[in-house]
Amino acid sequence: MSEAVNFTLDGMAVTAKPGETIFEVAQRSGRHLPHMCSGLNKHYRADGNCRLCVVEIEGERVLAASCIRKPSEGMKVSTGTDRVRKASSTVMELLVADQPPLSEAHDPNSRFWDLAKSMGVEESRFPVRQGPQPDPTHSAIAVNLDACIHCNNCVRACREEQVNGVIGFAYRGARTKVVFDLDEALGTSTCVACGECVQSCPTGALLPADPRSREQERSVDSVCPYCGVGCQVTFHVENNRISEVSGRDGPANHGRLCVKGRFGLDYVKHPHRLTVPLIRKEGVAKDIDADIDPANPLTHFREATWEEALDIAANGLKQIRDDDGGKALAGFGSAKGSNEEAYLFQKLVRTGFGTNNVDHCTRLCHASSVAALMETIGSGAVTAPFAEAANADVIIVIGSNTPSNHPVAGTFIKNAVESGADLITMDPRRNRLANFATHSLQFKAGSDVALLNSIMHVIVTEELYDLDYIEKMTEGFDDLKTHLRDFSPAAMEPVTGIDPEVISRVARLYAGAERAMIFWGMGASQHIHGTDNCRCLISLALMCGQVGRKGTGLHPLRGQNNVQGASDVGLIPMLYPDYRPVTDPTVRADFEAYWGAELDPEPGLTVVEITQAIHAGTIRGMYIMGENPAMSDPDVGHARAALAKLDHLVVQDLFLTETAVYADVILPASAFPEKDGTFTNTDRRVQLGRQTLDLPGDARQDWWIIQEIANRFFLEWKYSHPRDVYAEMHGCMKSIKGITWDRLEREDAVTYPCADESQPGQEILFGDKFPTPSGRGKFVPASIIAPDETPDDDYPFVLTTGRLLEHWHTGAMTRRARVLDSLEPEAVAHMAPADLEQMQLAAGKYVRVGTRRGQVELIARADPWVPAGMVFIPFCFSEAAANLLTNPALDPYGKIPEFKFCAASIEAGDN
Repeated sequence: MSEAVNFTLDGMAVTAKPGETIFEVAQRSGRHLPHMCSGLNKHYRADGNCRLCVVEIEGERVLAASCIRKPSEGMKVSTGTDRVRKASSTVMELLVADQPPLSEAHDPNSRFWDLAKSMGVEESRFPVRQGPQPDPTHSAIAVNLDACIHCNNCVRACREEQVNGVIGFAYRGARTKVVFDLDEALGTSTCVACGECVQSCPTGALLPADPRSREQERSVDSVCPYCGVGCQVTFHVENNRISEVSGRDGPANHGRLCVKGRFGLDYVKHPHRLTVPLIRKEGVAKDIDADIDPANPLTHFREATWEEALDIAANGLKQIRDDDGGKALAGFGSAKGSNEEAYLFQKLVRTGFGTNNVDHCTRLCHASSVAALMETIGSGAVTAPFAEAANADVIIVIGSNTPSNHPVAGTFIKNAVESGADLITMDPRRNRLANFATHSLQFKAGSDVALLNSIMHVIVTEELYDLDYIEKMTEGFDDLKTHLRDFSPAAMEPVTGIDPEVISRVARLYAGAERAMIFWGMGASQHIHGTDNCRCLISLALMCGQVGRKGTGLHPLRGQNNVQGASDVGLIPMLYPDYRPVTDPTVRADFEAYWGAELDPEPGLTVVEITQAIHAGTIRGMYIMGENPAMSDPDVGHARAALAKLDHLVVQDLFLTETAVYADVILPASAFPEKDGTFTNTDRRVQLGRQTLDLPGDARQDWWIIQEIANRFFLEWKYSHPRDVYAEMHGCMKSIKGITWDRLEREDAVTYPCADESQPGQEILFGDKFPTPSGRGKFVPASIIAPDETPDDDYPFVLTTGRLLEHWHTGAMTRRARVLDSLEPEAVAHMAPADLEQMQLAAGKYVRVGTRRGQVELIARADPWVPAGMVFIPFCFSEAAANLLTNPALDPYGKIPEFKFCAASIEAGDN
């Protein structure tokens, strides 16, 4: 229906908007029709199979399910006739017969029982159906199919919303039931525990495995603390604990969540939480091999008051500054904290310490992406949100295990494919997204530049590029054309391992698209040629005119929940807030006036450079907030030795992390649900996180701790709430001029840049020009650079690292979340089945993986997605820290380490 329709609803003239059903018009008109299989949220497709929402249409013999029936001009519809009420009541009575009695219900406060009570139908005249036995095999989800009414909600949730394809119906007649995969127990199925089925189930047939009640419960709207997707959530609270998490209909998630967001919030109540300041005991050395039980830090530390701990923390740092100057200090802030915390942290380092030696984990994930984007299009942020995949004809995903690292973003890509888009995946290690791909290019590790140049070679030689766009919007194309002559698909096949004809088909598909998007992850960025990889991706988009329109764009998928925002507010060594360079005298003068302090005119050191400077003796003290370099840095043996060498180390965190082991002072901080603040997701969307829980013990707010340190540097800060800090940010960041704290409290989320409070914010950027000196995008040719370290006879394998779906970053939070740790409890090395067989190693047994920097023992896992000659190790397991092995060699532009490639050996372990 493309036009509005006028009809009569219960004797009242109403108008249906194009595409609206009778049910939707009735809801909009204030009539609340009973329903179970529809009306979940505006994104679910109505199914019409519960028959509770029936209406009577004049002239029609049978009642119609209003959720799937669209009105026609002049139709007369009645929602409350005796016939309708009797039909709905009888349906509900039949459904009650499919339930355990209310007194024995799995969830007596479910949507089903709430509706039954409101209809006065709590018992049934019909015989009770005996359903299947409970399935307790999954640690996150309890299955009680004796309460299933076959509403199909869970099937649509799994197949159409999350597009995981685990849940379906099987058998016939009275034997029909919901099944997982080929009628397996949920715990042994391919379920990824996103919990969408739990959220959609109206009866309690699918519930969180952890028992909870809804008595005296309060709810707080906030956002998820994990990846950069920025899902909006509602935290349900009982007794100062988060008992349940449900997805809100936010712009980034449409109500969807992943396993971490739905089941991974109990880490905040873990007994390992630090709740009192700690100071290293007299005479206790910083042993690089120290093994301190995080449940009992008092073997090496003593408890202190906040006054004493803050004085010792600040005075130690001040003494180093006064003796050796500001450059003898450094700070690591956090991409997990709020924008306000990140802003205060970098301001403290710059105005109090007197140095630009401040960085955070963007250096370890997307620094090369930012370097390339700034160089070529003048902005380090994404050009369009990931939801624009819905408007794309062709989507490229390279170097991203999206279903594991950004699961909800991955659902939007899968939705786009289901709606007809072509997907091209490129990665040495295959992942679930490849199952949806038109073309899946499993190229040789480290050959990204060769692969992308060969694709562009086809586009140039066949003149498939958008000449009009190139002439109006770009510069440097002629030099790129010349550079690409030597990169034919045939010439690159020995390098990439990809059939030239496949390259040609991919090139023609992308170049021929009316609208195309490119997404990439750390598989593209974490190389010594990571900036070159990103330069190629940008050139590919520019030559085909695929920037600045709906369904087009460049999108590096940000890793942590606030890695975008932390970069935006200046938590990086060479840029102030809003990416203004510290080397520009005019910019520096602006910030000196705004902050009332003299600022260092030289760029600071990056994460790995700071480690090197500690070993060189030029950095003697550090303040680390919410980062864990003893797990996240490459070659962490070297990094841990540096931390142990520091004269003074202050660590602010939730737990006794591997980094806090080397601290002189430990300051107990606030977890995500315990704070107010703004967070910026991968889409450039600023969102408000709201405090949900009280702080445990004597832990304090992170912003307060930073301010107390700052005031011991005589900075005289007087912030009383994060909104005060945001107001200061608002005064020096043009990008958020139209985004006030009050507006965020009203709207929850606004995308930047936003110049005026009356504007919605710009989701799609650079349709008319780029923020470069010329206003044009710049083509930057990239040549093949071999990885810093390649396999040889002693180290014949390629080691690559990354994340698991169930765990996050260094595991400090997720390994303290019961469900998440039960799903992936042990350190594993993913290997190709053929390699295990050839080496006579058994899956499930220990192997020893070694590199030139160290070795670890962990359990071998047969993984058909890993190519022969490669081993993949997640970096979240402290007992087998992957970064003991990785190479600290740096990309010369982004200063990012080469986490994704180094030479390794594998042999049977001792365990």
